[in-house]
Amino acid sequence: MSNTKNIAVLAGDGIGPEVMAEALKVFEVLEKKTGLTVNKTFADIGGIAIDNHGKALPESTLKTCEAADAILFGSVGGPKWEKLPPAEQPERGALLPLRKHFNLYANLRPAIVFRGLAGASPLKAEIIGDELNVLVVRELTGGLYFGKKERGDDWASDNMIYTRAEIERIAHIAFQSARQRGKKLCSIDKANVLTTMVFWREVVTELGKQYPDVTLTHMYVDNAAMQLVRNPRQFDVILAENMFGDILSDEASMIAGSLGMLPSASLAGAPGKEGAFGLFEPSGGSAPDIAGQGIANPIAQILSLGMLFQYAFGMPEVYTQVHNAVQKVLSQGYRTRDILTEGTTLVGTKQMGDLIVKAI
Repeated sequence: MSNTKNIAVLAGDGIGPEVMAEALKVFEVLEKKTGLTVNKTFADIGGIAIDNHGKALPESTLKTCEAADAILFGSVGGPKWEKLPPAEQPERGALLPLRKHFNLYANLRPAIVFRGLAGASPLKAEIIGDELNVLVVRELTGGLYFGKKERGDDWASDNMIYTRAEIERIAHIAFQSARQRGKKLCSIDKANVLTTMVFWREVVTELGKQYPDVTLTHMYVDNAAMQLVRNPRQFDVILAENMFGDILSDEASMIAGSLGMLPSASLAGAPGKEGAFGLFEPSGGSAPDIAGQGIANPIAQILSLGMLFQYAFGMPEVYTQVHNAVQKVLSQGYRTRDILTEGTTLVGTKQMGDLIVKAI
């Protein structure tokens, strides 16, 4: 593996620049520990790009990303740009085109309840247990979101299409992820209603024969939504198509108590020893209501950086170091406002970043 890497840093809008600043402090420490040299190129994305360049994803930003080994992404959007035509707004004008351009078909979103944070979850502590770690693997470039869309005066339709190749490539990543964790994979579908999902189940079942060490189960999406609340600890890795994965990953993330705790990775291929190109971002949004106040939680952005090392650089041990550092700081009782509970110590964005740097 080359000791020199190129990273595109897209902080974006709202709290994006604030939490990105803390991730970059962690980045500097990790570079020294790993011996890597990382060239970071900063570029505008989202609302700030609209203001400075006239569009949410400027050509200059796209070229920066094309020259990079990975993208470290902040967040985009805010009230300032909500009156623009939908296709020109930061979310649709930046994130969807990036996913399509780089074929970022695999979204990995871990829903983690760290030890000591069960009180921040909306679920009862006895349901959460001491800690929780569920990984949602979502297909990101197919299904209803990218199918043919038609509209008449009094009707509209969205077409859900999946090919065997699309299902197999995301299922491979889910099976491989399960292999590295608890060896359990639950594939989500709606095979009792949708023909597309009957096909999904058939393809995943056939592919599962290549992974005899992984226990494969299937669950209808409505039951899965209920089971995530009833008993989330029954899940290890969840595999879902685009829309179902979108919904279930948000539900799973709220089990953790705050979107400010949850990272994600969107990959263009299965990660090997040399890694895979991907976009790494917090699961939460730009939170414009708290931007500039120094109170945002930077942990999701920092954990996203850890996922960048794991999947783009092929260094899973670095993600473990980051995860353990976050756990150490939380075990010491430090909390940002979104996860504050009785008996803990309130800290701001910068202080939380400094504490995690020290713990690493």
